Amino acid sequence: MKTYFVYILKCNDGLLYTGLTNNLSRRLEEHQLGKNKSSYTYKRRPVHLIWHQIFNDIAQAILVEKQIKKWSSKKKWALANGDEKMLKILAECRNASHYTYKPD
Repeated sequence: MKTYFVYILKCNDGLLYTGLTNNLSRRLEEHQLGKNKSSYTYKRRPVHLIWHQIFNDIAQAILVEKQIKKWSSKKKWALANGDEKMLKILAECRNASHYTYKPD
């Protein structure tokens, strides 16, 4: 059975990168060595793996990667730190059109 990895890297400049691969160790090495000069991480090396999750279904892995890419850095850090309480708070809709919106 093939496995896929969705991962988050912390770049040297503090920014986060989210990616998907079927070989995590190879992909991390590619990021570190700067194999692709047009890559987001090329000028932000060294990078550090802060989170990853394993999937057996490529469609599910792609869906999760796309979802995480839309998240704020605070939400990504909450995921990486295993902070479920903060992740839930950051996931809540807080705009004025939401039914639970109550201005202070």
